Amino acid sequence: MLSINAGPFALAISHLLLLGALITATLVEARLVRHTQAKKTAVFGLFILGIATARIAFVLTYFAQYSDSPWKALDIRDGGFLVWPGVICALLGGLIIGWRRPEQRRALTFGLSIGLAIWVAGGLILDNYQQRISLPDTTLQTLTGEPVRISDYRGKPVVINIWATWCPPCRREMPVLRDMQLERKDITFLFVNQAESAGTVSDYLSKQQLVLSNSFLDPDGEFARKVGSMALPTTLFYSPDGRLTGSHLGELSRASLTHYLDK
Repeated sequence: MLSINAGPFALAISHLLLLGALITATLVEARLVRHTQAKKTAVFGLFILGIATARIAFVLTYFAQYSDSPWKALDIRDGGFLVWPGVICALLGGLIIGWRRPEQRRALTFGLSIGLAIWVAGGLILDNYQQRISLPDTTLQTLTGEPVRISDYRGKPVVINIWATWCPPCRREMPVLRDMQLERKDITFLFVNQAESAGTVSDYLSKQQLVLSNSFLDPDGEFARKVGSMALPTTLFYSPDGRLTGSHLGELSRASLTHYLDK
C-alpha cells in the first residue's frame, strides 16, 4: 500500500509517517516541559524550519527548472524537498535552543530523538517494503483495444503515471510528463488511465494536443489496486529489473520529476 484514501482526500504513507513522527515528538516534548521552568515547546518550530530549508535547498539545486516560471518555486504541492539539508538545519536549530535554554534541553532532546527515530525507522521499513514490490503482471488495453502486458516493459527504467481526464492535477502535470518522455529516450514512460473509455481519453488528448506514447487504459482499476494506490495522480518509478524505487502522490513539476529521475 502506497497511499490511504479518506473520502475525497488521500495521503501517501510516507506523509503519514512524517506526520506521526511530528505528533509523537511534539507530545513527548510537551509532556516533559511541564516538569521544567520552560514556558514553550520548540519541536514544531524546528519542523517548520526544516521544511523551509529542505524546500530552499531543492529550489537552489533545481533552479534551472524554475527559471521560466520562478513563482512555481513557491508551490510545494510538487513535493520538491531535499531531506537531509532540512534535517541538519533543524538539528542545528535544536542545538542552539538547547544551549540558550538549559531548562528546555532535556525535553527537546527526548522529543527530537524519539520523533527522528520513528521517522528514520519507518522510512527504512517503507523503503524495504517498496523494494519488494515488482512491476505488476497486469494486462491493460491500448486506445485501439489491443491488450498489452505492463511486465513486458522491463529492461529499461520505467515511469508509470496513473491518471484520469477529470483530475485537475493530472491535467496540469501531463505536459511535464510529455516533455520528459520526448527528452529521455533512455526511460520508458507509461500513461495508465483509470476507468475511462478510449473515446474519452482520445478526445481529451486531441483537444489538448498531447501526443503521448504508451497511453493505456485500466478499465477496472486493477493495476492501481495491485500497486496499492487508488489516488490520482500517482507516479511510480521502477528500475530496469522491475523493482519499485519510488512513488509520488500528487502533481509533479518539472523539477520534482527531474529529482526522481536523478535518483
